[in-house]
Amino acid sequence: MSKLDRRRKGVFGPPMGKKCLVFVDDLNMPQKEKYGAQPPIELLRQWVDHKHWYDKKDNSRLELADVNLVCAMGPPGGGRNPITNRFTRHFNLISIESFDDTTMTKIFSSMVDWHFGKGFDASFLRLGKMMVQATMAVYKAAVVTFLPTPSKSHYVFNLRDFSRVVSGVLLVPKTHMTEANKLVRLWVHEVYRIFYDRLISDEDREQFFAIVQETLSQQFKMTSDKLLGHLAEGGKAVVDDNIRSLFFGDYMIPGAEPKIYDEVQSFSDLTSVIENYLDDYNQMSKAPMKLVMFKFAIEHVSRISRVLKQDNGHCLLIGVGGSGRQSACKLATFMADYSLYQIEISKNYTTVEWRDDLKKLLIRAGAEGKRTTFLFSDNQIKDESFVEDLNMILNTGDVPNLYPPDEKAEIIEKMQVVARTQGRKIEATPLSMYNFFIERVKEHLHVVLAMSPIGDSFRNRLRMFPSLINCCTIDWFQAWPSDALEMVANKFLEDVDMSDQMRGQCVTLCQHFHQSVRTLSDRYYAILRRQNYVTPTSYLELILTFKMLLGRRRQAIHGMRQRYVVGLEKLEFAAGQVSVMQQELQELQPQLVQTSKETDELMVKIEKDTVEAEAKKQVVAADEAVANEAASKSQAIKDECEADLAEAIPALEAAINALNTLTSKDITLVKSMKNPPALVKLVMEAVCIMKAIKPERKPDPSGSGKMVEDFWGPSQKLLSDLKFLDSLKSYDKDNINPQIIKKIRDNYCSKEEFRPEVIKTASAACEGLCQWVRAMDVYDRVAKVVAPKKIKLAEAEAELAVQMKKLNEKRAELKEVLDKLQALNDQFQTMQTKKENLEANIDLCTKKLDRAEKLIGGLGGEKDRWSQAAKELGERYTNVIGDVLVSSGVVAYLGAFTVDFRTDCVREWHGLCTEKAIPCSPSFSVSATLGEPVKIRKWSIDGLPVDSFSVENGIIIFNSNRWPLMIDPQGQANKWVKNMERPNKLSVIKLSDPNYSRTLENSIQFGTPVLLENVGEELDPLLEPLLLKQTFKQSGVEYIRLGEAVIEYSQDFHLYITTRLRNPHYLPEVSVKVTLLNFMITPQGLQDQLLGIVAAKEKPELEEKKNELIVESAKNQKQLKEIEDKILEVLSSSEGNILEDETAIKVLSSSKKLAAEISAKQEIAAATEVEIDQTRNGYRPVATHASILFFCISDLANIEPMYQYSLVWFINLYIQSVANSTKSSDLQERIHHLNDHFTRSIYNNVCRSLFEKDKLLFSFILCIGILKGRKEVDEEVWRFLLTGGVALENPHPNPNPQWLSDKSWGEVVRASDLPNLKGWMQDFGSQWKALYDSPNPETAPLPGKWDLQLRGLDRMVVLRCVRPDKMVPAVQNFIVDQMGREYIEPPTFDLAGSFADSHCCAPLIFVLSPGADPMAGLLKFAADKGFGDNRCQSISLGQGQGPIAEKMITTAIKEGTWVVLQNCHLATSWMPKLEKICEEVIVPDVTHQEFRLWLTSYPSEDFPVSILQNGVKMTNEPPKGMRANLLRSYLNDPISDPTFFEGCNKPQTWRKLLFGLCFFHALVQERRKFGALGWNIPYEFNESDLRISMKQQQMFLNDYEDLPLDALTYLTGQCNYGGRVTDDWDRRLLVSLLSIFYCLNIVQDDSYIFSPSGLYKAPPHGEYESYIEYLRTLPLTPHPEVFGLHENADITKDQQETQQLFDSILLTLPRQTGGGGKNQQQVVDELASDILSKLPPDFNLEKVMEAYPVRYEESMNTVLRQELIRFNRLTSVVRSTLQNMQKAMKGLVVMSAELEDVYVSMTVGKVPAVWAAKSYPSLKPLGSYITDLLARLKFFQDWIDRGTPVVFWISGFYFTQSFLTGVLQNYARKYTIPIDHLGFEFEVMDMEDDGEGVSRPQDGAYIKGLFMEGARWDRKKKFIGESNPKILFDALPIIWAKPGRRDQFQVKPTYFSPVYKTSARRGTLSTTGHSTNYVMMISLPSDQHESHWVNRGVAILCQLDD
Repeated sequence: MSKLDRRRKGVFGPPMGKKCLVFVDDLNMPQKEKYGAQPPIELLRQWVDHKHWYDKKDNSRLELADVNLVCAMGPPGGGRNPITNRFTRHFNLISIESFDDTTMTKIFSSMVDWHFGKGFDASFLRLGKMMVQATMAVYKAAVVTFLPTPSKSHYVFNLRDFSRVVSGVLLVPKTHMTEANKLVRLWVHEVYRIFYDRLISDEDREQFFAIVQETLSQQFKMTSDKLLGHLAEGGKAVVDDNIRSLFFGDYMIPGAEPKIYDEVQSFSDLTSVIENYLDDYNQMSKAPMKLVMFKFAIEHVSRISRVLKQDNGHCLLIGVGGSGRQSACKLATFMADYSLYQIEISKNYTTVEWRDDLKKLLIRAGAEGKRTTFLFSDNQIKDESFVEDLNMILNTGDVPNLYPPDEKAEIIEKMQVVARTQGRKIEATPLSMYNFFIERVKEHLHVVLAMSPIGDSFRNRLRMFPSLINCCTIDWFQAWPSDALEMVANKFLEDVDMSDQMRGQCVTLCQHFHQSVRTLSDRYYAILRRQNYVTPTSYLELILTFKMLLGRRRQAIHGMRQRYVVGLEKLEFAAGQVSVMQQELQELQPQLVQTSKETDELMVKIEKDTVEAEAKKQVVAADEAVANEAASKSQAIKDECEADLAEAIPALEAAINALNTLTSKDITLVKSMKNPPALVKLVMEAVCIMKAIKPERKPDPSGSGKMVEDFWGPSQKLLSDLKFLDSLKSYDKDNINPQIIKKIRDNYCSKEEFRPEVIKTASAACEGLCQWVRAMDVYDRVAKVVAPKKIKLAEAEAELAVQMKKLNEKRAELKEVLDKLQALNDQFQTMQTKKENLEANIDLCTKKLDRAEKLIGGLGGEKDRWSQAAKELGERYTNVIGDVLVSSGVVAYLGAFTVDFRTDCVREWHGLCTEKAIPCSPSFSVSATLGEPVKIRKWSIDGLPVDSFSVENGIIIFNSNRWPLMIDPQGQANKWVKNMERPNKLSVIKLSDPNYSRTLENSIQFGTPVLLENVGEELDPLLEPLLLKQTFKQSGVEYIRLGEAVIEYSQDFHLYITTRLRNPHYLPEVSVKVTLLNFMITPQGLQDQLLGIVAAKEKPELEEKKNELIVESAKNQKQLKEIEDKILEVLSSSEGNILEDETAIKVLSSSKKLAAEISAKQEIAAATEVEIDQTRNGYRPVATHASILFFCISDLANIEPMYQYSLVWFINLYIQSVANSTKSSDLQERIHHLNDHFTRSIYNNVCRSLFEKDKLLFSFILCIGILKGRKEVDEEVWRFLLTGGVALENPHPNPNPQWLSDKSWGEVVRASDLPNLKGWMQDFGSQWKALYDSPNPETAPLPGKWDLQLRGLDRMVVLRCVRPDKMVPAVQNFIVDQMGREYIEPPTFDLAGSFADSHCCAPLIFVLSPGADPMAGLLKFAADKGFGDNRCQSISLGQGQGPIAEKMITTAIKEGTWVVLQNCHLATSWMPKLEKICEEVIVPDVTHQEFRLWLTSYPSEDFPVSILQNGVKMTNEPPKGMRANLLRSYLNDPISDPTFFEGCNKPQTWRKLLFGLCFFHALVQERRKFGALGWNIPYEFNESDLRISMKQQQMFLNDYEDLPLDALTYLTGQCNYGGRVTDDWDRRLLVSLLSIFYCLNIVQDDSYIFSPSGLYKAPPHGEYESYIEYLRTLPLTPHPEVFGLHENADITKDQQETQQLFDSILLTLPRQTGGGGKNQQQVVDELASDILSKLPPDFNLEKVMEAYPVRYEESMNTVLRQELIRFNRLTSVVRSTLQNMQKAMKGLVVMSAELEDVYVSMTVGKVPAVWAAKSYPSLKPLGSYITDLLARLKFFQDWIDRGTPVVFWISGFYFTQSFLTGVLQNYARKYTIPIDHLGFEFEVMDMEDDGEGVSRPQDGAYIKGLFMEGARWDRKKKFIGESNPKILFDALPIIWAKPGRRDQFQVKPTYFSPVYKTSARRGTLSTTGHSTNYVMMISLPSDQHESHWVNRGVAILCQLDD
């Protein structure tokens, strides 16, 4: 509508003057709904018929003008449906057949000629034509060869594929296409890309290679060897695999413009180019990809690149998750320089967000013109409408009605701008602009779909959305070929340190692991129905884990070994040093003596010389005193001189400095002054005077006429002297002429202006000169004073010199004496040091010896241990390769498997390692290789089960690169993780928490662990980056993006995920991102826990001590480890000689001492632990027994989803049992009491939550489980008992076919292979008939030796073969023998008991079964408990009731009232919320103690497991058996209430009638188990019927004097019970049964019995207890006679019960997988062919009409015609579906949903639903149904061929009523009586079925083919008689149906028997007013009262079920 204009109100159309054509493609795609219509087509038809639709908003008419329809569709069949003629009548039909060869050649040759005509060599034109022919040959061969069978539904080829090949060939430009062969190679490449890449099996690939080879030789006249020989190695013939090396692409020159599509010459170049691209990508991307570009990966990248290069190129990548689809696409997109677009799925991503994302995508491609790849994977399909939209984009580039008008207007504006900038001349109309937009989208957008072929959804999507195949190039990601596996492994392991041969072996093993786990997964699924996927990601995980662990282990082992080796070296060194040091001590001793002696002698000499030296010293000292005095005198004078000079010297130095600053330039400046200032002149005068230069005499310039002295002229001369400044510096300042100095002082220095600072103003140069003059003055003044003092000084110094000379001589003498003395002292010192050194050495030696002894003594004991440890570590270092390889395999692949599968696989791998000579430990275990004992001990303290399987799981968690996802139905892992990580601030979250992502973000930032619990089968897409660890670095910090947020990523962060699901199915998309771990508890792990509990309760002091010891021992172990580490650390880190390191030795000895103490403690602890363990192990039988019981109940969930029991619940029960069972001091007796009590407790607790049908089964499973624990069950016998063995061809003929069925004989033959039954079949003769005929074969003796020989299960096997109907009583007897009678008498429903077991946080759950309504009982119980009225609120769940219920619970928790939520199964969507409430709202802290939550629900898969496991479950079903049912009525309210029981004023009548009513109630309920014999429709009679009837009965008896039997019969029979009855025959039965109990006899006659045997009667009037006692005497299994049925009635019921029992038990056991045989497809194909070959052609109705025209007097002709029409309709459906299914299996048409249903039905031998819809009613299995159908067709064919039959086969009619009406009509017309006055009388003839030689009756008809059930026709007495034993149906003789007036029929004693078409006996009312099953009533003569046969359930059937 958005494309049409509004012309006027309610009328729309295209712009005026134009016509609008609407093209509808795939017209017949819409599926037919239930009634066969196709709504979209009906809508179109409405418009075509009426020219209008209705507006959905206001229902106004929308008329469309100038609009016409063009439709297209494929021929019906294979997913496409036929469409209604009411629609096609409006169309001109044009059939387009597929193009013939000439047309196709014409189309494609034109394109090719045009291309090659543009500058190519002329030869290419010819080659182009050949290429088109070749492509056509390949295309046609592919269409014929590769057919779309169900497993290959994408093998659909059409002309688009043809054109893709051609357009691919045209991509190479003329510049690069120069040789003919290259074109042919290009063609091979293109056909491979289009046709070959989608093939899924090697067989198909080989076939395609053959097609290409053939085409090359036929069309191009070339051989593949010649053309592609360069791809094969060493000149071998080219094989298919070589063509993998043929690449064409445009990516070889990065950044080239334009990119040329060309052949890749070298694969190695290609690899390096692509690796470079990958490196670039990883540098730029925030989520780098760790990929190995091996050939396989490169092929896929190249294929995607090729598609992205093409216009409108889209790709469909098919492969399992983790096969590299997305990585390849991302890389190819990067290589093409396109931008990648992906949607981010979140939890609440809906169609709205999807549409928004699509808008962004299309605008990016269309308006912005960005080349974009849209990568979309099937796990993002939240809604199938997503695929619908993609289908549209692929097909048209647009999604209808995507943009609202305002957004569309924006796009059109943008496009106008684009058109202008591109200079495109386009009409500016909105339509043209929008089309331009779509054109650009097509040009720029490439869709890449990544889909997984697992499951049916892929096939269904391909069927529903054909564009997924038509518009995409398909690339099938097969399982990695071995070269890929090998290359990846080699690539990753190339830098690992190992020999090449070893590397080769490791690679081989890696490949083997990968392939063996694939096989193991298939076996795992076949046996345990558990899914596990093996993907390339798992393989990469294996190799990376191997590499990481190998490095880590090698380093660790090397480090540990190195420390031991160094420690040992130090010890060796110490030991070696001892003898050396002792030798040294001996040598040092004499040296020490000698040295001491020499030292003493020297000492004497020194003393003597010292005296002489002292005398000399005194003489010298006197002389020295005299000299010192003289020296001090001269020094005083010198000091005085220097003090005076101190004044002059600075001035002088300042002057010199000032002169130094002057330069010749300064001087020249002064010199050149013509008229110098006065100050300059003044200074120069002073200088001249100082230099004694005479002045010139000149006249006075002032004009006085005098001559004046002028110094300027001389000054200038002076200044001109080059050495002027030097002369000043070297001026003889000591001898200045006194006159000169006087002049200077008087005339100059005294003047104020003759100061440097003043002069400076006139000239800088003169300032220095002035300074100099003044300095000379100062110096001279000082020098005059100093001179005399200097003379004095000279004299003093001369005197001093004389004194000093003398003194020096004396000093020399003294020095000589002192030197001699010093030499002696030095010698003494050396001697002394030598002596001390010797002493120190001796001391050190002694100490070292002491230390060495300590070291050797202390650590010598360690020496052997360390040597051993070093040796073991050395071996381990060698073996580490094999061990780590197998461990890595376990980590990468085996986490999800259960214990048996894991151990088998590891054993096989380990064996292979040994075989391939990869070094590995002789006995391998993951914990020995990767475990750390101290850490493992800590784990077990934290609650990890101690069995090796669980420990392995723990090790896998900490050694895997991926986060763990633990399958943890018993909550073991959850508990362990919480305890282990509690100290590290663990956060626990669920996906249902509203702000779980906030918690997660914080934990990631702060590096704290997170436990994500209770996940389902899908994870929130938000977690993806976290699971893939997609971190990126920014400015050195690691970040991760979570949803919108970018947060810092801490390496300490740890994520654990757990699920409670027992058997989750994680698709590869999830499983490749996590490490799946199976944490289901193992028997050993559970036994250990239970042993701990029983020991703790029985011997608390021992268990406490044991736990203390465990903790202490763990602590000690840790300490010992730390001490050893410290010792080794000290040893290895001490430098040089350890014996010299005192502190090191101290540390070592104290550590050793501590270690010894701890070891001693440890030994005591270990001994105590052994003692304790001995005592504990006394109780092991209890733990083993209890563990067996747990595994018996844990498998019950396979039978019903509600049978869920948690480990916590089980353990609590166990603890109660230990506390409550009988005590005893004798251990064996106590064990016996414990086991007995717990078994009973489990039995009672589980039984109350089981349906009646499963209670015996549970007892049987328990019994067998316990016997298996005692090793008393042969597994083979047990399996045989349940399955009867695998049926194969039986070569032995049946010896007794007259009474023994072939099925039974087959089982006898197979049973004869069992150990105790060898030779049974040879001994199987007529003597076994007695057992076969026995009424109680389960207790009857066996013939001959077998009676003594066979016991227990073997005896039951015999019974199974001969009398399977009696297995249930046999099982009961077996259980009684093994366990006691109480295990077959389940406890009655006990609400009070269940309530007592509950608490405020444990909900009570009623598991409903049909007819059970616990509400009345519950409300009564509530009232008794004081929770009546408003203290107990109830609500029935359903739409919108959830929030109300939630509010109720919230209020009740606070107030302590009860809440009842009924029918939880109707509110599945609200169940997760309820689970959350139970877990988070109803918690002990805030819940009132009296609060209770009651839930009722039918069994439902969606009911939360956690509620089931933690709650108290009850079923409230009528119990099985009359006795149990009666007991329940009497033990329950209201009869058990004394006031009610004694509340009648006629006690005798009341109690008798009450008993009769209860008996009747039990009877009508129990009859249901007899199927149609019991009731036509199984009514849900329940407690409320009984309750109301009792109350009415009491009320009537109290109110009336006489017994009102009629009123009670009416109320009970017609109202209370009869109100439920909808079938008239059932009502007849109900009243008949009630009459047995509501009669006077029951009250008056104490001997009145309810059944012929007399077992059942109303007991004499008595107290309440007497009734209970009587009831307990009744038999457990009632005989059919109680119900009024024949004993044959038991046979069918019993056989069904046996089958149900065994089938249910099998559900709890692992499956056994069968061997080969034909595959299903073959079987179905053969079956279909067989049926088709037997099916006659349709009846020719025209011919029949001619032979049997419609005649007034013969209605049978009309009946015949109508029947034939009906049968034709049926046979045509059968024929067409079988033919189409055969075609679909061959791939000639697509397998539609309908055909698939036919296929599935045929595999299981059922009649397909499509046939049943068109068929007469039948319950027969497929084989018998076909036989029956063929017989019916033959009956009618005979009728046509031979005329109207004499005897009609009444069962052969489709619509039997029409035949009966025909008979009546003939009679009515013959005698002209109104037909509604007529009826039938029946006479049973003496003739049997064939009726040979019978002539047609005068009136009415002979009929045959009827069977009587429940009785037989007594051919002698001509009455109905009792059935013969074991014969369930009696074929009736021919019956004459005689029409007559109903009012003239005589009344005779007859039984009116209903006639039904099938044994189901119930039908529905059809449109004809007849029942679909009930035919009529036949009256048969009887010598018994009619009620006898009514109670027997006698009826006549038209056909049996077999």
